[in-house]
Amino acid sequence: MRYDSVTIEGRCVGCGHSFPVRGRRRFCSNACRQRAHRQRRGAAAPAALPAQTAIVYECAACGDRLLNEQRCPECNTFCRRLGPGAPCPHCDELVALNDLS
Repeated sequence: MRYDSVTIEGRCVGCGHSFPVRGRRRFCSNACRQRAHRQRRGAAAPAALPAQTAIVYECAACGDRLLNEQRCPECNTFCRRLGPGAPCPHCDELVALNDLS
């Protein structure tokens, strides 16, 4: 016979917070359970996503350059990706980083 009320505490194994005992739960939340699992496996915390960079596209039909738009609004065709870039600070023309080297 099992004595869960005696053997299972009302404290989370992961963070130590107290929680109401229901069944055989050992963690107060799914987040604590997942964190403990990752620590046991030796996995690092998920990496933060990098800041989103602007992508320059060029229309093959008309030659227009677009920032973060894959479809040309004038030609209604998909554009070719040139890579990360931004507007030129002097002339406001879109420049890809590949063009600078």
